[in-house]
Amino acid sequence: MLPTAKIGPYTLPNPLIVAPMAGVTDRPFRLLCRRLGAGLAVSEMVIADSKLWHTRKSRTRLNHDGEPEPRSVQIAGGDPEMLADAARQNAEFGAQIIDINMGCPAKKVCNKAAGSALMKDETLVRDILEAVVNAVDVPVTLKMRTGWDADNRNAAVIARMAEDAGIQALAIHGRTRADKYNGDAEYDTIADVKSRVSIPVFANGDITSPEKARQVLMHTGADGLLIGRGAQGRPWIFREILHYLETGEHLPEPDLDEVEALLTEHLTELHRFYGELMGVRIARKHVGWYLQSHDRSKQFRKRFNAIDDALEQKDSIEQYFAGLRNGEVFAA
Repeated sequence: MLPTAKIGPYTLPNPLIVAPMAGVTDRPFRLLCRRLGAGLAVSEMVIADSKLWHTRKSRTRLNHDGEPEPRSVQIAGGDPEMLADAARQNAEFGAQIIDINMGCPAKKVCNKAAGSALMKDETLVRDILEAVVNAVDVPVTLKMRTGWDADNRNAAVIARMAEDAGIQALAIHGRTRADKYNGDAEYDTIADVKSRVSIPVFANGDITSPEKARQVLMHTGADGLLIGRGAQGRPWIFREILHYLETGEHLPEPDLDEVEALLTEHLTELHRFYGELMGVRIARKHVGWYLQSHDRSKQFRKRFNAIDDALEQKDSIEQYFAGLRNGEVFAA
């Protein structure tokens, strides 16, 4: 039995959410994941300082054309007024859920007292939560880590603070800021938070298989799951997990024809969304993720990464999959 996932007035189709990932969860990826079973896909992090929104990167991150509702946008920063303003402007642009980032461990974010660095300053956290909630009429959610480091796991304190401030749902990654992405995620802290608040709690971290998804849901009692790196190159993981949670049975892995079709479609949408110059560059990392299970020597990916033409990228993928079907092994 799947838990029912609600965020404010929105009941999600299912409790599986695409976790926001900078440089990954752009509109083409979000739409693909939604089509393949995700109940919600959160946008890439948008920096709170709207003076920087004129950049190409920010303009593409603010593009939600054609996305199914509800549209969730993540904002990041360390200044309450600036975050409140960013929330207001994103709501005006069509965001139906505003997500505050206190989960990103990257130095680029943390050195600016944003992301998970904020968890060190609980007074500032309270000010941010209250400012953003009061700035908009749409639901506000919070993504965070279990704490600053192993000796300072304050997720439960911040969770109660968030509920008091009017936050509508929490997502918790099962690592501290100090852990970055090292070691294994732990879920005891998420279970503890779930037992202390009445708002929905979504678990995140190392969810890479249907079995792991069920295990984390049972261990934490969470209302749903955020899946990030597990979906890179495997956007069909959402339908696999959904089917397993509903039936206890595994869907067959997608065959080569389907993987090729999905990858080719993804490439086309990246080229269209970013334009050929940037689309070709951004496609390289996605192709690397899709092919990591069969191109173990990385020889094909090395050649692919040298291609600067969109049509040539597609031709190269077509030849690669034709070779796989014929039992060929790619050599440099």
